[in-house]
Amino acid sequence: MSSATSRFDLLRRHRRWVLVLVVLALLTELAVAMVTTAVEQTPTIDEPVYAGTAVVYLEQHSLRYNAEHPPLGKLVIASGLAFADVHLDPAFAGDQTQLGREVLYESGQDPWRLMLLARLPVIVLTLLFGLVVFAFAMDLAGAVGGVAALALYAFSPDIIAHGSLATLDVPAAGFVLTSVWLVWRARARPTLYLPLAELALGAALATKMSTLAAVPVLLLLGVLSVWRGRRLLWLVAAAAVLAVGVVWLSYLAVDPRLRWETPAGLPPAQGLRALVGWLPFPQPYRDGMRLQFGLEDQVWSGFLFGRLYTGSLWYYLPAALLVKTPLGALALWIAGAVVLLAVRRLRPAAPYVLLPTAVLLAAAMTGHRDLGARYAIFVPMFLAVAAAGLVVVRRRWAHAALAVLVAFAAVSSLRTFPYYLPYSNEAFGGPADTHLHLHDSNVDWGQDLGRLGDRLRQRYPGERIWLVYKGSGVPSAYGITAADPFAVPPEEVRGLLVVSDSAAAKADARLAGLLGSSTPVDEVGHSITIYRRS
Repeated sequence: MSSATSRFDLLRRHRRWVLVLVVLALLTELAVAMVTTAVEQTPTIDEPVYAGTAVVYLEQHSLRYNAEHPPLGKLVIASGLAFADVHLDPAFAGDQTQLGREVLYESGQDPWRLMLLARLPVIVLTLLFGLVVFAFAMDLAGAVGGVAALALYAFSPDIIAHGSLATLDVPAAGFVLTSVWLVWRARARPTLYLPLAELALGAALATKMSTLAAVPVLLLLGVLSVWRGRRLLWLVAAAAVLAVGVVWLSYLAVDPRLRWETPAGLPPAQGLRALVGWLPFPQPYRDGMRLQFGLEDQVWSGFLFGRLYTGSLWYYLPAALLVKTPLGALALWIAGAVVLLAVRRLRPAAPYVLLPTAVLLAAAMTGHRDLGARYAIFVPMFLAVAAAGLVVVRRRWAHAALAVLVAFAAVSSLRTFPYYLPYSNEAFGGPADTHLHLHDSNVDWGQDLGRLGDRLRQRYPGERIWLVYKGSGVPSAYGITAADPFAVPPEEVRGLLVVSDSAAAKADARLAGLLGSSTPVDEVGHSITIYRRS
C-alpha cells in the first residue's frame, strides 16, 4: 500500500473529527468577528430602546415599552443584562427613547459594558443558527455542502454586523430558518419534528411581527411534509397551537398578570388590517401590530444609489442586497437556486428553501421603510443553504467554482474587518463608498461615536468641533465636546465639522451648504466624515 493511499485511509477514518474541526473553525471566525464588532461599536439607533425595555422587563415586569415588538427578543437581551447591576428609578416616566438613554448613560453604569452584555446573547443565538444552516445544508448535500453553507453564513458581512447587535432582526430570521429546517426533517419523523418546528415558529412570531408572513408558508410545508401519511395531517393543526402558545408565554414571562392598557391614538384597523382583531394572540400583541401599521403609514424618506427620495421603492431591498452581499455569495445564491430547481435529487427541497425566502422577501418589499438590508437578513441564511446544492452537481468545474466563490466571499468579508455594518462589495467600491449608494443601517447607524472620540483625541486635540450626529449615543459619554452647527450662523462654523454619513445623505439646504463649503479631511469607520472649515 502506498503512503498516499495510507494517508487517504487515515483521513477517511477520521473525517468526522476533521468535519468537527472545520465547523468549529468557521464558528470561531464568526464569533471573533462578532465579539470584536460588539466590543468596538457604540450603540446603534435601535439598541438603547431594546436594552432599556429589557431592564424594565427584569425590574418592573411591565409591557408598557416598545409594544410594537413582541417580548422574546428583548427577553434574550435581558438574559445578558441580568448580569449588570442596573436599577431604573421607579418614578421614571419618559418615552422609550428617553428610557434607553436613562439606562445606558444615567444609571451610573459603564455603557460599553452594558452594551456588550446586551449583545452577547444575540451573538450566541447567531452562532447556534449557524449550526442550523450547517445541518440543513448537510441534510441536502452532505458534509461538504454543510461546510460550504456554513462558510457563506459565517463570512456574511450582514450576518456578522447584525448578529453582533442587541437587535431583533437576526433572532427573528434565525427562528424562521430553524422552523423550516425542522419541517423539512418532519418528512421522516413528523411526530418529533413538527412540534419542534412550531415551537421555533412561535419563537419567531414572539420576536418580530413581520414573521407572520411565514405562517402560511410553514403550514403549507407542514402539510407537504406529512401528506403521504394523511392521518397525520391533524398533527399540523395541533402543532400550530404550540406556536400560539409560545407567543402567549413570551408575554406571560414578562408579566404573569398580563397587565396592559391599549395606548391612546392607535390607528384604526380597517380593511384587511381588521383581521388583526381575530388573531389568537394577547391584546398587547394585537395592539403592537396596530402600532406597526401606524409606523408604516408615516411618510419616510429613502436613499438609493445617490438619490434621496420620499416614500418607498419596491425594488429597494433587492438593490440593497446587491450592494451589500459579497460577489462570490451572490453568484452562489443564484447557482444554488437553479440547482435546487433543476437537479431531481434536490428538487423536493426547493419549496422548503426557496418558497420561504421568496414570500418573506415579497412581504418585506411591500414595507414603506427603506432603511436597510437588515429587513431581508433571512436571505443570506436561506440562500447559503441553497448554495450547498452545487456539491451534488457531478462536474469538477462545479466543485471548483464552489470552492473559488466561497473563498472569494470570505476574502471580501475579511477585508472589511472590523467595519461590517458599512460593507459593500467590490462592484460598488467597497465599504468606503457604501455611503454613496445607501444610508441608515446599511452604513451609518450611529455605531462609530466611540471611534470618533478616539480619533478626535488622537489627531485633532484642542480643535473646535461641530457635530451633526445621527444616532442614539451621547457624545459627551465618549469624550466628545462639540457644538451644534445649526445653532449659529453658517459663517461662524469654523474648525472641524463632523457629519454622520446618513445625515449627509439626507442633508437639507443648510447642511448641504455647510458641506459644500467644507473640505473633507478624514473619515471614521466608513460612517462619519470629518470636514475642515476655515
